[in-house]
Amino acid sequence: MGILKNINHYLSLIKFSHTVFALPFALMGFVLGVLEVNNGVFSLDWFLNNGSLFIKVLLCMVFARSAAMAFNRYLDRKFDALNPRTAQREVPAGIISPTQALVFTLVNCFLFIATTYFINTTVLLLSPVALLVILFYSYTKRFTSLCHLVLGLGLSLSPIGAFLAVTGTFKLLPILLSIVVFTWVSGFDIIYALQDEAFDRAQKLHSIPAAIGAKNALMVSNILHLACFLLVVTVGYVGGFHSLFWVGAGIFSYLLLHQHLLVKPHDLSKVNMAFANTNGIASILFSCFSILSFITQ
Repeated sequence: MGILKNINHYLSLIKFSHTVFALPFALMGFVLGVLEVNNGVFSLDWFLNNGSLFIKVLLCMVFARSAAMAFNRYLDRKFDALNPRTAQREVPAGIISPTQALVFTLVNCFLFIATTYFINTTVLLLSPVALLVILFYSYTKRFTSLCHLVLGLGLSLSPIGAFLAVTGTFKLLPILLSIVVFTWVSGFDIIYALQDEAFDRAQKLHSIPAAIGAKNALMVSNILHLACFLLVVTVGYVGGFHSLFWVGAGIFSYLLLHQHLLVKPHDLSKVNMAFANTNGIASILFSCFSILSFITQ
């Protein structure tokens, strides 16, 4: 029971449930990679014969995200302790010590790079760059309001990274998917940051809500999500995908709009619903319909 309890603490530390944001897009990138190496045909035989590669990509996602989240909790522990919203997180609450969080970060960084070694040279060479981006995010609130964009950049590496794991090359469609993730995540992270607008100002931390206020911050988020919608449409046209993709794109776009209807500058009571539930559902459904479209094209 003690081991299970410790595991649960670490899963809570890294918010493992939030993997639903980037992982579905990584799966889309992986399937596009399979299609690329099989001349546009989804080969179940290839997939079965290369199942270990799929597992390695999943492990990379888990290790990279675990390192990023644990490092964020380690670095922000003093601010988290002062913020009533975050004071019960594992590190400020004393459930996991700062040293344990840092060791957990380093172990996951090592495992991430080690796993890329067994994938291909391209992802191995790029693995330190990926780690630099996702770990650097934790510093950004100390000096720039554009921290949300850095988070978006970090998560946007998932589809292109999965595609590279299969093919070792860059292509337009997975790059466009990465930009979709960038605009989507940056936009909803601004919404999430509305909860800490006053706290960030008091602690001299940087965020778009703290810099320009809730109303203007929501406008910036609107613009990013409008760009995201246009990019999703671009992916559909460039890829020439059939109706299943457009069903997924429609659901995703509706849920983009829905979260903006949930959150108002004067009413933040539904921020968590917009952040976790709406975006998690949007990512899963969009990826499911898109992957079905890819493999039945």
